[in-house]
Amino acid sequence: MSNDQNDQVAKIVSLCKRRGIIFQNSEIYGGIQGFYDYGPIGSLIKNNWKSLWLKNNVQQRPDMVLIDGSIITHPKVWEASGHVKNFADTMVECKSCHKRFRPDLLKDSSKCPECGGKFTKGRKYNILFETDIGVIEGEKTHTYLRGEACQTIYLDFQNIVNSSRVKIPFGVAQIGKAFRNEITPKNFLYRTREFEQWDIQFFTKEAEMDKWYEYWKTERMAWYQSLFNQKDSLQFRQHKKDELAFYAKKAFDIEYQTPWGWAEMEGIHWRGDYDLKQHSEFSHEDLSYNDPLTHEKYLPHIVECSGGVDRSLFFLLLDAYQEQKLDNGETRTYLKINPKVSAYKLAIFPLASNKPELVTAANKLFTHLSSKYSVDFDDSSNIGKKYRRQDEIGTPWCAVVDYQTLEDNTVTIRDRDTMSQVRVKIDEIDTWLQKKLN
Repeated sequence: MSNDQNDQVAKIVSLCKRRGIIFQNSEIYGGIQGFYDYGPIGSLIKNNWKSLWLKNNVQQRPDMVLIDGSIITHPKVWEASGHVKNFADTMVECKSCHKRFRPDLLKDSSKCPECGGKFTKGRKYNILFETDIGVIEGEKTHTYLRGEACQTIYLDFQNIVNSSRVKIPFGVAQIGKAFRNEITPKNFLYRTREFEQWDIQFFTKEAEMDKWYEYWKTERMAWYQSLFNQKDSLQFRQHKKDELAFYAKKAFDIEYQTPWGWAEMEGIHWRGDYDLKQHSEFSHEDLSYNDPLTHEKYLPHIVECSGGVDRSLFFLLLDAYQEQKLDNGETRTYLKINPKVSAYKLAIFPLASNKPELVTAANKLFTHLSSKYSVDFDDSSNIGKKYRRQDEIGTPWCAVVDYQTLEDNTVTIRDRDTMSQVRVKIDEIDTWLQKKLN
């Protein structure tokens, strides 16, 4: 990356730490590469991000159900899926400093980017995290932390069909942790060793795969575009023939234009009947679907929509980051993030924290609104610093309780993006927020 590109990512990383959005895991011990913690603000933003996905793909659809699968599964799962045999990256090691790199991510594969040394020949290694079940040495079962979240959907397919009223075509959605022992975690949340995925596995007849594939391509892109500011920063990239899995007719990635180039955010994959066929063979259980109307028996085919929760949230932060030159020469930093995703919908301030009557009135408004909305209350520092903090965490509106409030029961509401202000009656704020959030 260029210095400007590095600077953009560095600004986001700095903002995330400064404002309690995302922290380096184990930082007091020097940190551990590829692992991050979500802070008080980041946890709220991430939960809102996931809740919007669930609302769009589960709550508002009669043809979708939700599961929450285990992180550790039977070791044969990863044999059946091909991960034990094929889930590998090529790695080269510098002969001088002994650091390891993926050659496909190096600009110059002839020398080490750290010290200029020469590389060893590339060799493959499996990037599944290994673990053991059991406490007695010699009797432990060797298995793996899941390398992708979707496998539990296939494992539970028959249980889902037998225990619910779903009929083909239908989908199963899941948000869950996955783990990959990446050689070179990089670019903040883009490539990490522990992350969350959101997955849709949509089961249909083979003859209807083309229709549903195109449907989900359109659906998923439209959802991201509805929440990102810069629509032209999103694109489809079709996989070339030599990139496709042998069972796939086609595959597309939804990409975001990051500071270091176009990067994958979500994949729309043609999985066919490969996964159910593999698990049927390895488990010796018939995972066929019996159509209750036609009595036809077959293995469903699958359209998969699999995206990274963390990396898409990182892209959302990149998309939202704004710097604005003010008339006084200062630069205002703010996150122009969709109010549906922001940690707080409204922040409430007393104009002066040393005036008990204003603090009491602000507290009363907070109590009234907090039962329905995520709102913040701040009676510290001066009003300018309060605005600055809320701007940097992306709070779309701030309500100031002032002396006029005590006279006419109105507050000043300031808009994050335009900094314009309006007076709104306290008993009308609920309706005002509902209109803004719809």
